[in-house]
Amino acid sequence: MGISYPDRTNATGIWKLSDIYRNKTTDGTYPGSSGHIALCGGGREPSVSKTVDSFSLVSSGNATDFGDLSVARSAVGNCSSNVRIVFTGGETPSASNVMDYLHFTTAGNASDFGDLGQAQGNTTKGTGSDTKAVTTSGNQDADLLQTFNYTTLGNASSFGNLTAVRNGAPQGTGDGVRGTYAGGMAPNQSDVIDFVQITTNANAVDFGDLTVARGESSSVDSKTRSVVFAGRTNSPSSGTIINVIDTYQISSLGNAVDFGDMAVATRNLSAGLSDTVRGYCAGGQTPSLTNRIEKITISSAGSSTDFGDLSVARDAVSGNTTRHGGLSEFNPRAPELYSPTGRPILIGANVGDRCIMGGGESPSPSSLIDTVQISTLGNSTNFGNLIANAHDLNHSAASTTRMIWAGGTGPVDRIQYVQFATKGNAADFGNLLTNTRSSAGHTNNTRALRGGGFTPGLVNTIDYWTMATLGNSTDFGDMTNSRGAHNAAGSDTRTIFVGGYTGSDVDTVDYVTTASTGDAIDFGDLSAAASSVGSTSSSTRLLVAGGSAGTYSDTIDYFTITSTGNATDFGNLTVARTVATARASNKTRGIIIGGYASPGADSSVMDYVTIASTGNAADFGDLSVARRGMGGYSNSHGGLS
Repeated sequence: MGISYPDRTNATGIWKLSDIYRNKTTDGTYPGSSGHIALCGGGREPSVSKTVDSFSLVSSGNATDFGDLSVARSAVGNCSSNVRIVFTGGETPSASNVMDYLHFTTAGNASDFGDLGQAQGNTTKGTGSDTKAVTTSGNQDADLLQTFNYTTLGNASSFGNLTAVRNGAPQGTGDGVRGTYAGGMAPNQSDVIDFVQITTNANAVDFGDLTVARGESSSVDSKTRSVVFAGRTNSPSSGTIINVIDTYQISSLGNAVDFGDMAVATRNLSAGLSDTVRGYCAGGQTPSLTNRIEKITISSAGSSTDFGDLSVARDAVSGNTTRHGGLSEFNPRAPELYSPTGRPILIGANVGDRCIMGGGESPSPSSLIDTVQISTLGNSTNFGNLIANAHDLNHSAASTTRMIWAGGTGPVDRIQYVQFATKGNAADFGNLLTNTRSSAGHTNNTRALRGGGFTPGLVNTIDYWTMATLGNSTDFGDMTNSRGAHNAAGSDTRTIFVGGYTGSDVDTVDYVTTASTGDAIDFGDLSAAASSVGSTSSSTRLLVAGGSAGTYSDTIDYFTITSTGNATDFGNLTVARTVATARASNKTRGIIIGGYASPGADSSVMDYVTIASTGNAADFGDLSVARRGMGGYSNSHGGLS
């Protein structure tokens, strides 16, 4: 067994390429890879079971209790993404249409996912991509393939049909593009391997044949290779259990070849589980019930070896892993980007989880650009510098690849940008319609809007530009009133302007449809008038935090983006403050960054909240330099991409 997290090789904690290569080839992991968990659920012990066991793929040993299925059943099917496993059908003892799911990282009982279109008994592992599942029927006289998306709870729908009726659990494997189904009973044993293109609902076509016709086998895959373990060579009434292990390349049509043998001479009705390097066979009949877990290295033909034990002996068990055959493995960048903790150093990609913020005052105007990884608590680090010292940069924008700042104290009409993937200084993008500071705006992945601000007088104009194309902004329309010191956030369809100053603090909230042009209309009101607020959003909910209305506020309000109306109380910041920057969010977490914690006292505080759950903010970490009036955004900007 390789070393999961190699020792750092020098004082700065930089990984050697050899460390990373050793880890990948031996354990199937990179430094910082997360989630190597296997779950095995249901079965017979000998009564029908709802037990779900868990074990680590990288450490030999026995499984432990994880939770329970919603309904006790055997011969359950399953498919998984790298986040969620969905158990499908099974026998209770009659065929079931139940679909329930678990998150790999959260122990507990399964929750309802939806229903199969046709009840399926005697099923086992399906296949799919990172987002789409395709599962088989194991019923007598059934050849149906059914499909569903992992991210959306709901019922399965028809995908197509196998080339022939087969019960006895034809085994699904795949590479994310092509799915294969091997063996089964038709009603006698079958050696057929079928395949489908996962993206296209259609009937399966012939792939090749197994070396030995069989049903009730189990299967694993890497990203390139399928392996089929053992099974039964005759009909269930006269069945003969075998120890044969077959393999074939997923990308190349053809017959399977011999891989090796099971360490325990005969096995059927077991669960198959894998990552990119190892495959596991858990439970089953030998012919008595067994709790044994056996392991192979998928790239190297040979017999299986002992790994550990399930919590209880059982057959007709179902299982999968976070690596689901390695369809979503952690792809490394250059080795110098890894820290001794196994976390990526904060430059580069990680689309959907990176925030960049720049400028501000500390107390003098600053050109610093900082970055954080939203999902990982900790202090910000330096990314580069703006073209010039700048503050009052309330307006910023981002696509999944590009971060942009517009305007600033002067006021100025400068638009500047950096690429999320490349650490360095900002470059010129174009110009606004007019010199502006303390404006606000939002972006979807293609278009950025900027509205209001000081020129030095108050303005109500809104302009926009296309994120992918360098150039000047274009007129969009007008806000409902002239104001500055406000903020904005929204969804991929709506830009919402919140609060601000018109000569006095206001509770105004208005909005536009981002993809069109035209004047803003009324959305609702904040809980209290406030200027210099922070804002952040998911794709469904907008949060407005802090600000000033004579005194500094710790209030967090929220709105449902699709429904106009007044703000609702969310919770409180850890420290009351104003002139904070935000719009740092991924699909689940928002961060409120810096600001004034008291007059004349710039703050380094970074708070975070879980956007979907009301409650008070918690400490995230600290800015590299305490400051206020920055512009910041994430390459997910609320999980929009």
